[in-house]
Amino acid sequence: MSQILVAEDEAMLRIIAVEMLEDAGFTVFQAADGEEALALLKANPDISLLVSDIKMPRMDGYALVQAGREFKPELKVLLMTGYSQDPPPNVPAFQGVTTLHKPFNLDKLCQLASEMVKN
Repeated sequence: MSQILVAEDEAMLRIIAVEMLEDAGFTVFQAADGEEALALLKANPDISLLVSDIKMPRMDGYALVQAGREFKPELKVLLMTGYSQDPPPNVPAFQGVTTLHKPFNLDKLCQLASEMVKN
């Protein structure tokens, strides 16, 4: 069973995303900001996919991805944002990162997560 970490500061979206992913068969950890998420990543080495908002307090999604991939380079990443930006394309930590733009259908989140953990 694949383990996923959802980092999202908007509580309602985080709760719904976690429930949907658990219903899809994943073991899901959750964090309200990037620092909490990084601590969970370090404590749970079997997490294979990080689903993270970009704009969060204390540590944003970009900093979280860079820090997470420093000690877990194979970590798969799915970023979520309500803004139009995409990650910097020429930064190695962001290669292979997928971005979902809010609002999005939560079924799409589950579908993408399933595809990403299989590859």
